[in-house]
Amino acid sequence: MTKYAVAPMELPAVAVADSDEVFPVRRIYCVGRNYAEHAREMGSDPDRDPPFFFMKPNNTIIADGADFPYPSMSENVHYEMELVVAIGTGGKNIPQAKANDHIFGYACGLDMTRRDLQIGMREKGRPWEIGKAFDDSAPCADIQPASKIGHPATGDIWLKVNGEIKQTADIADLIWNVPETIEYLSGLFELQPGDLIYTGTPAGVGPIVAGDVMEGHIDGVGDITIKVT
Repeated sequence: MTKYAVAPMELPAVAVADSDEVFPVRRIYCVGRNYAEHAREMGSDPDRDPPFFFMKPNNTIIADGADFPYPSMSENVHYEMELVVAIGTGGKNIPQAKANDHIFGYACGLDMTRRDLQIGMREKGRPWEIGKAFDDSAPCADIQPASKIGHPATGDIWLKVNGEIKQTADIADLIWNVPETIEYLSGLFELQPGDLIYTGTPAGVGPIVAGDVMEGHIDGVGDITIKVT
């Protein structure tokens, strides 16, 4: 029997929709600047260079309906509404044609960002972790199994703050679609069951303050509601 020096952490998990099952979260991969208009608003060219990725710890997950505590050391925290892909079967060097076979399901998620800290690190050529990987920075709604909803490639994605539309696009607008992303990412890392991929956010990102309510939606996938505290 393994004797731990300190109590081991509980494995983070996301609920599976209409089920008593949960999806254990291993790693969270995030695609940077994967919608053209968002790339432009962040001062970059929306080109087809290879995608780039950053990661969040698995314990940054919070559930739909949870409170998001405004994080410390920042005065400019942004919402980023995203389609989340849940990997059910691992693999490396996965071809696009086989990518969907590795997907367990899909969810609505938010990539919360301490934008001032992210930009400060970017300008110094330093890693982004303090801007992206902080506590509670990866809200994720229940996962909808692909066996029930299929593999959505088109559909509206939007985010409201206090009832006002802030982001709106179609997931078909992704620069790198889901199969392309899985192909490229699985060449860099061997994907495993339990991995989540946050696929990028549309234009319209902006700041939130305590008391705001964020409501997101993706056609065919579902909804997410998070309150800032």
